[in-house]
Amino acid sequence: MREPSSGALDTELEDVSVVEPTAPPPKPPPKPAPEQPTVDQLCWPMFGGERSRSLARPGIELGVPARPPLWARGLKAYVEYPPSYCDGVLYVNTFRGDTWAIEAASGKVVWRRQSRAPKASTPAIAGPYVLVSSHDGTVTALDRRNGRYVWQLRTNAKVESSPAVVEGVAYFGATDGRLFAVDALTGKVRWAYDTGGRINSSPSFTRGRVCITTYAGSIFCLRRSNGSKVWSTYVKRDAFRYESFYASASTDGERLYTMARSGKVVALSVDDGDVLWTREVGTLGYTTPAVGADRIFVGDFAGQLRAYRKRDGEELWRAKVGGRILGSPVLVGDLVFFSTLEQKTYAARVSDGKVVWRFHLGKYSPGIATERAYYFTLNGILVAFRGKDGPTPERRQAGPAASPARTGAGTSAPG
Repeated sequence: MREPSSGALDTELEDVSVVEPTAPPPKPPPKPAPEQPTVDQLCWPMFGGERSRSLARPGIELGVPARPPLWARGLKAYVEYPPSYCDGVLYVNTFRGDTWAIEAASGKVVWRRQSRAPKASTPAIAGPYVLVSSHDGTVTALDRRNGRYVWQLRTNAKVESSPAVVEGVAYFGATDGRLFAVDALTGKVRWAYDTGGRINSSPSFTRGRVCITTYAGSIFCLRRSNGSKVWSTYVKRDAFRYESFYASASTDGERLYTMARSGKVVALSVDDGDVLWTREVGTLGYTTPAVGADRIFVGDFAGQLRAYRKRDGEELWRAKVGGRILGSPVLVGDLVFFSTLEQKTYAARVSDGKVVWRFHLGKYSPGIATERAYYFTLNGILVAFRGKDGPTPERRQAGPAASPARTGAGTSAPG
């Protein structure tokens, strides 16, 4: 059995560079605020919704999605991770390499930034910018108003990790095992920590710490301010092997929750990294847990969505739909949404797991929700649904919308 790495700060950064435009891009003339619709107050600025990466919006009560959809927009390639959202605009990456800005009210394209580098991640909103990670080893800041290039950080490893922005600092992992903290406005590296294990997951935050999972079976929690290690834990699969984590960690501030590729669900103490409980689903698992008030939700490759009690891991229910669940579930109100690789999307009740809605599109993590609508990425199509219990169309059209250029969007709940 290999010796686990204790990790270390990388102070050399010989293979990392930051490139800025030779001249600042011209500022476009301000656009008049559209007359419709109301812009949601609550942003969804990164993968998972906010810095704890809970994949949950329990306070939004939309009910099941209503048909027909409000609109649908083809994105010319499949989409593995859901969009981010703020100020009336959705931002979404495709595996073809493009980043799109889509008007949430209508599905109209605000701008499209094309590239040839696959992007299996969610863009992160950072004030006036949106940050995009890519398989070509870059993280790029684009102007939210027009998609123009602002800065780009380049490494020698793939960056599949969805960036997360907290208090002006962007955090993301790379497949060479390093977790980066960079200035969100300039791209300059503040610190980088070498975990010793490949990182495909995205960081989560709590108590002034940033936590990350790795393919080496480790979970590291570091101080956000300087990257110093608070604790690290290696989870064993058996007496001879360590686990391997593709899923990110989510947290309720007291525990971290994640799922190993072997199908082991793990809960750890935020304080010291002690493993509090584990459960086995008996098949492969890749889903970042969605965190509710008293339970978490994970999917597996046997087509089962499971609810576990947070404090002790007792299984409360399972919803078996068949197929394989690869993407993370998302909790909205009293419903948990999830998709299968067999291209179906479902909603199950939080209380008992009863499936109450089905849609014959989908594949990975379904999408997000705002106070007005659901926005699902389904097989390369971005689809907006009104919720049956949500605002009526008349109420949605009341009031002016804010412009991304005039707001400091991108903040999230304290962690």
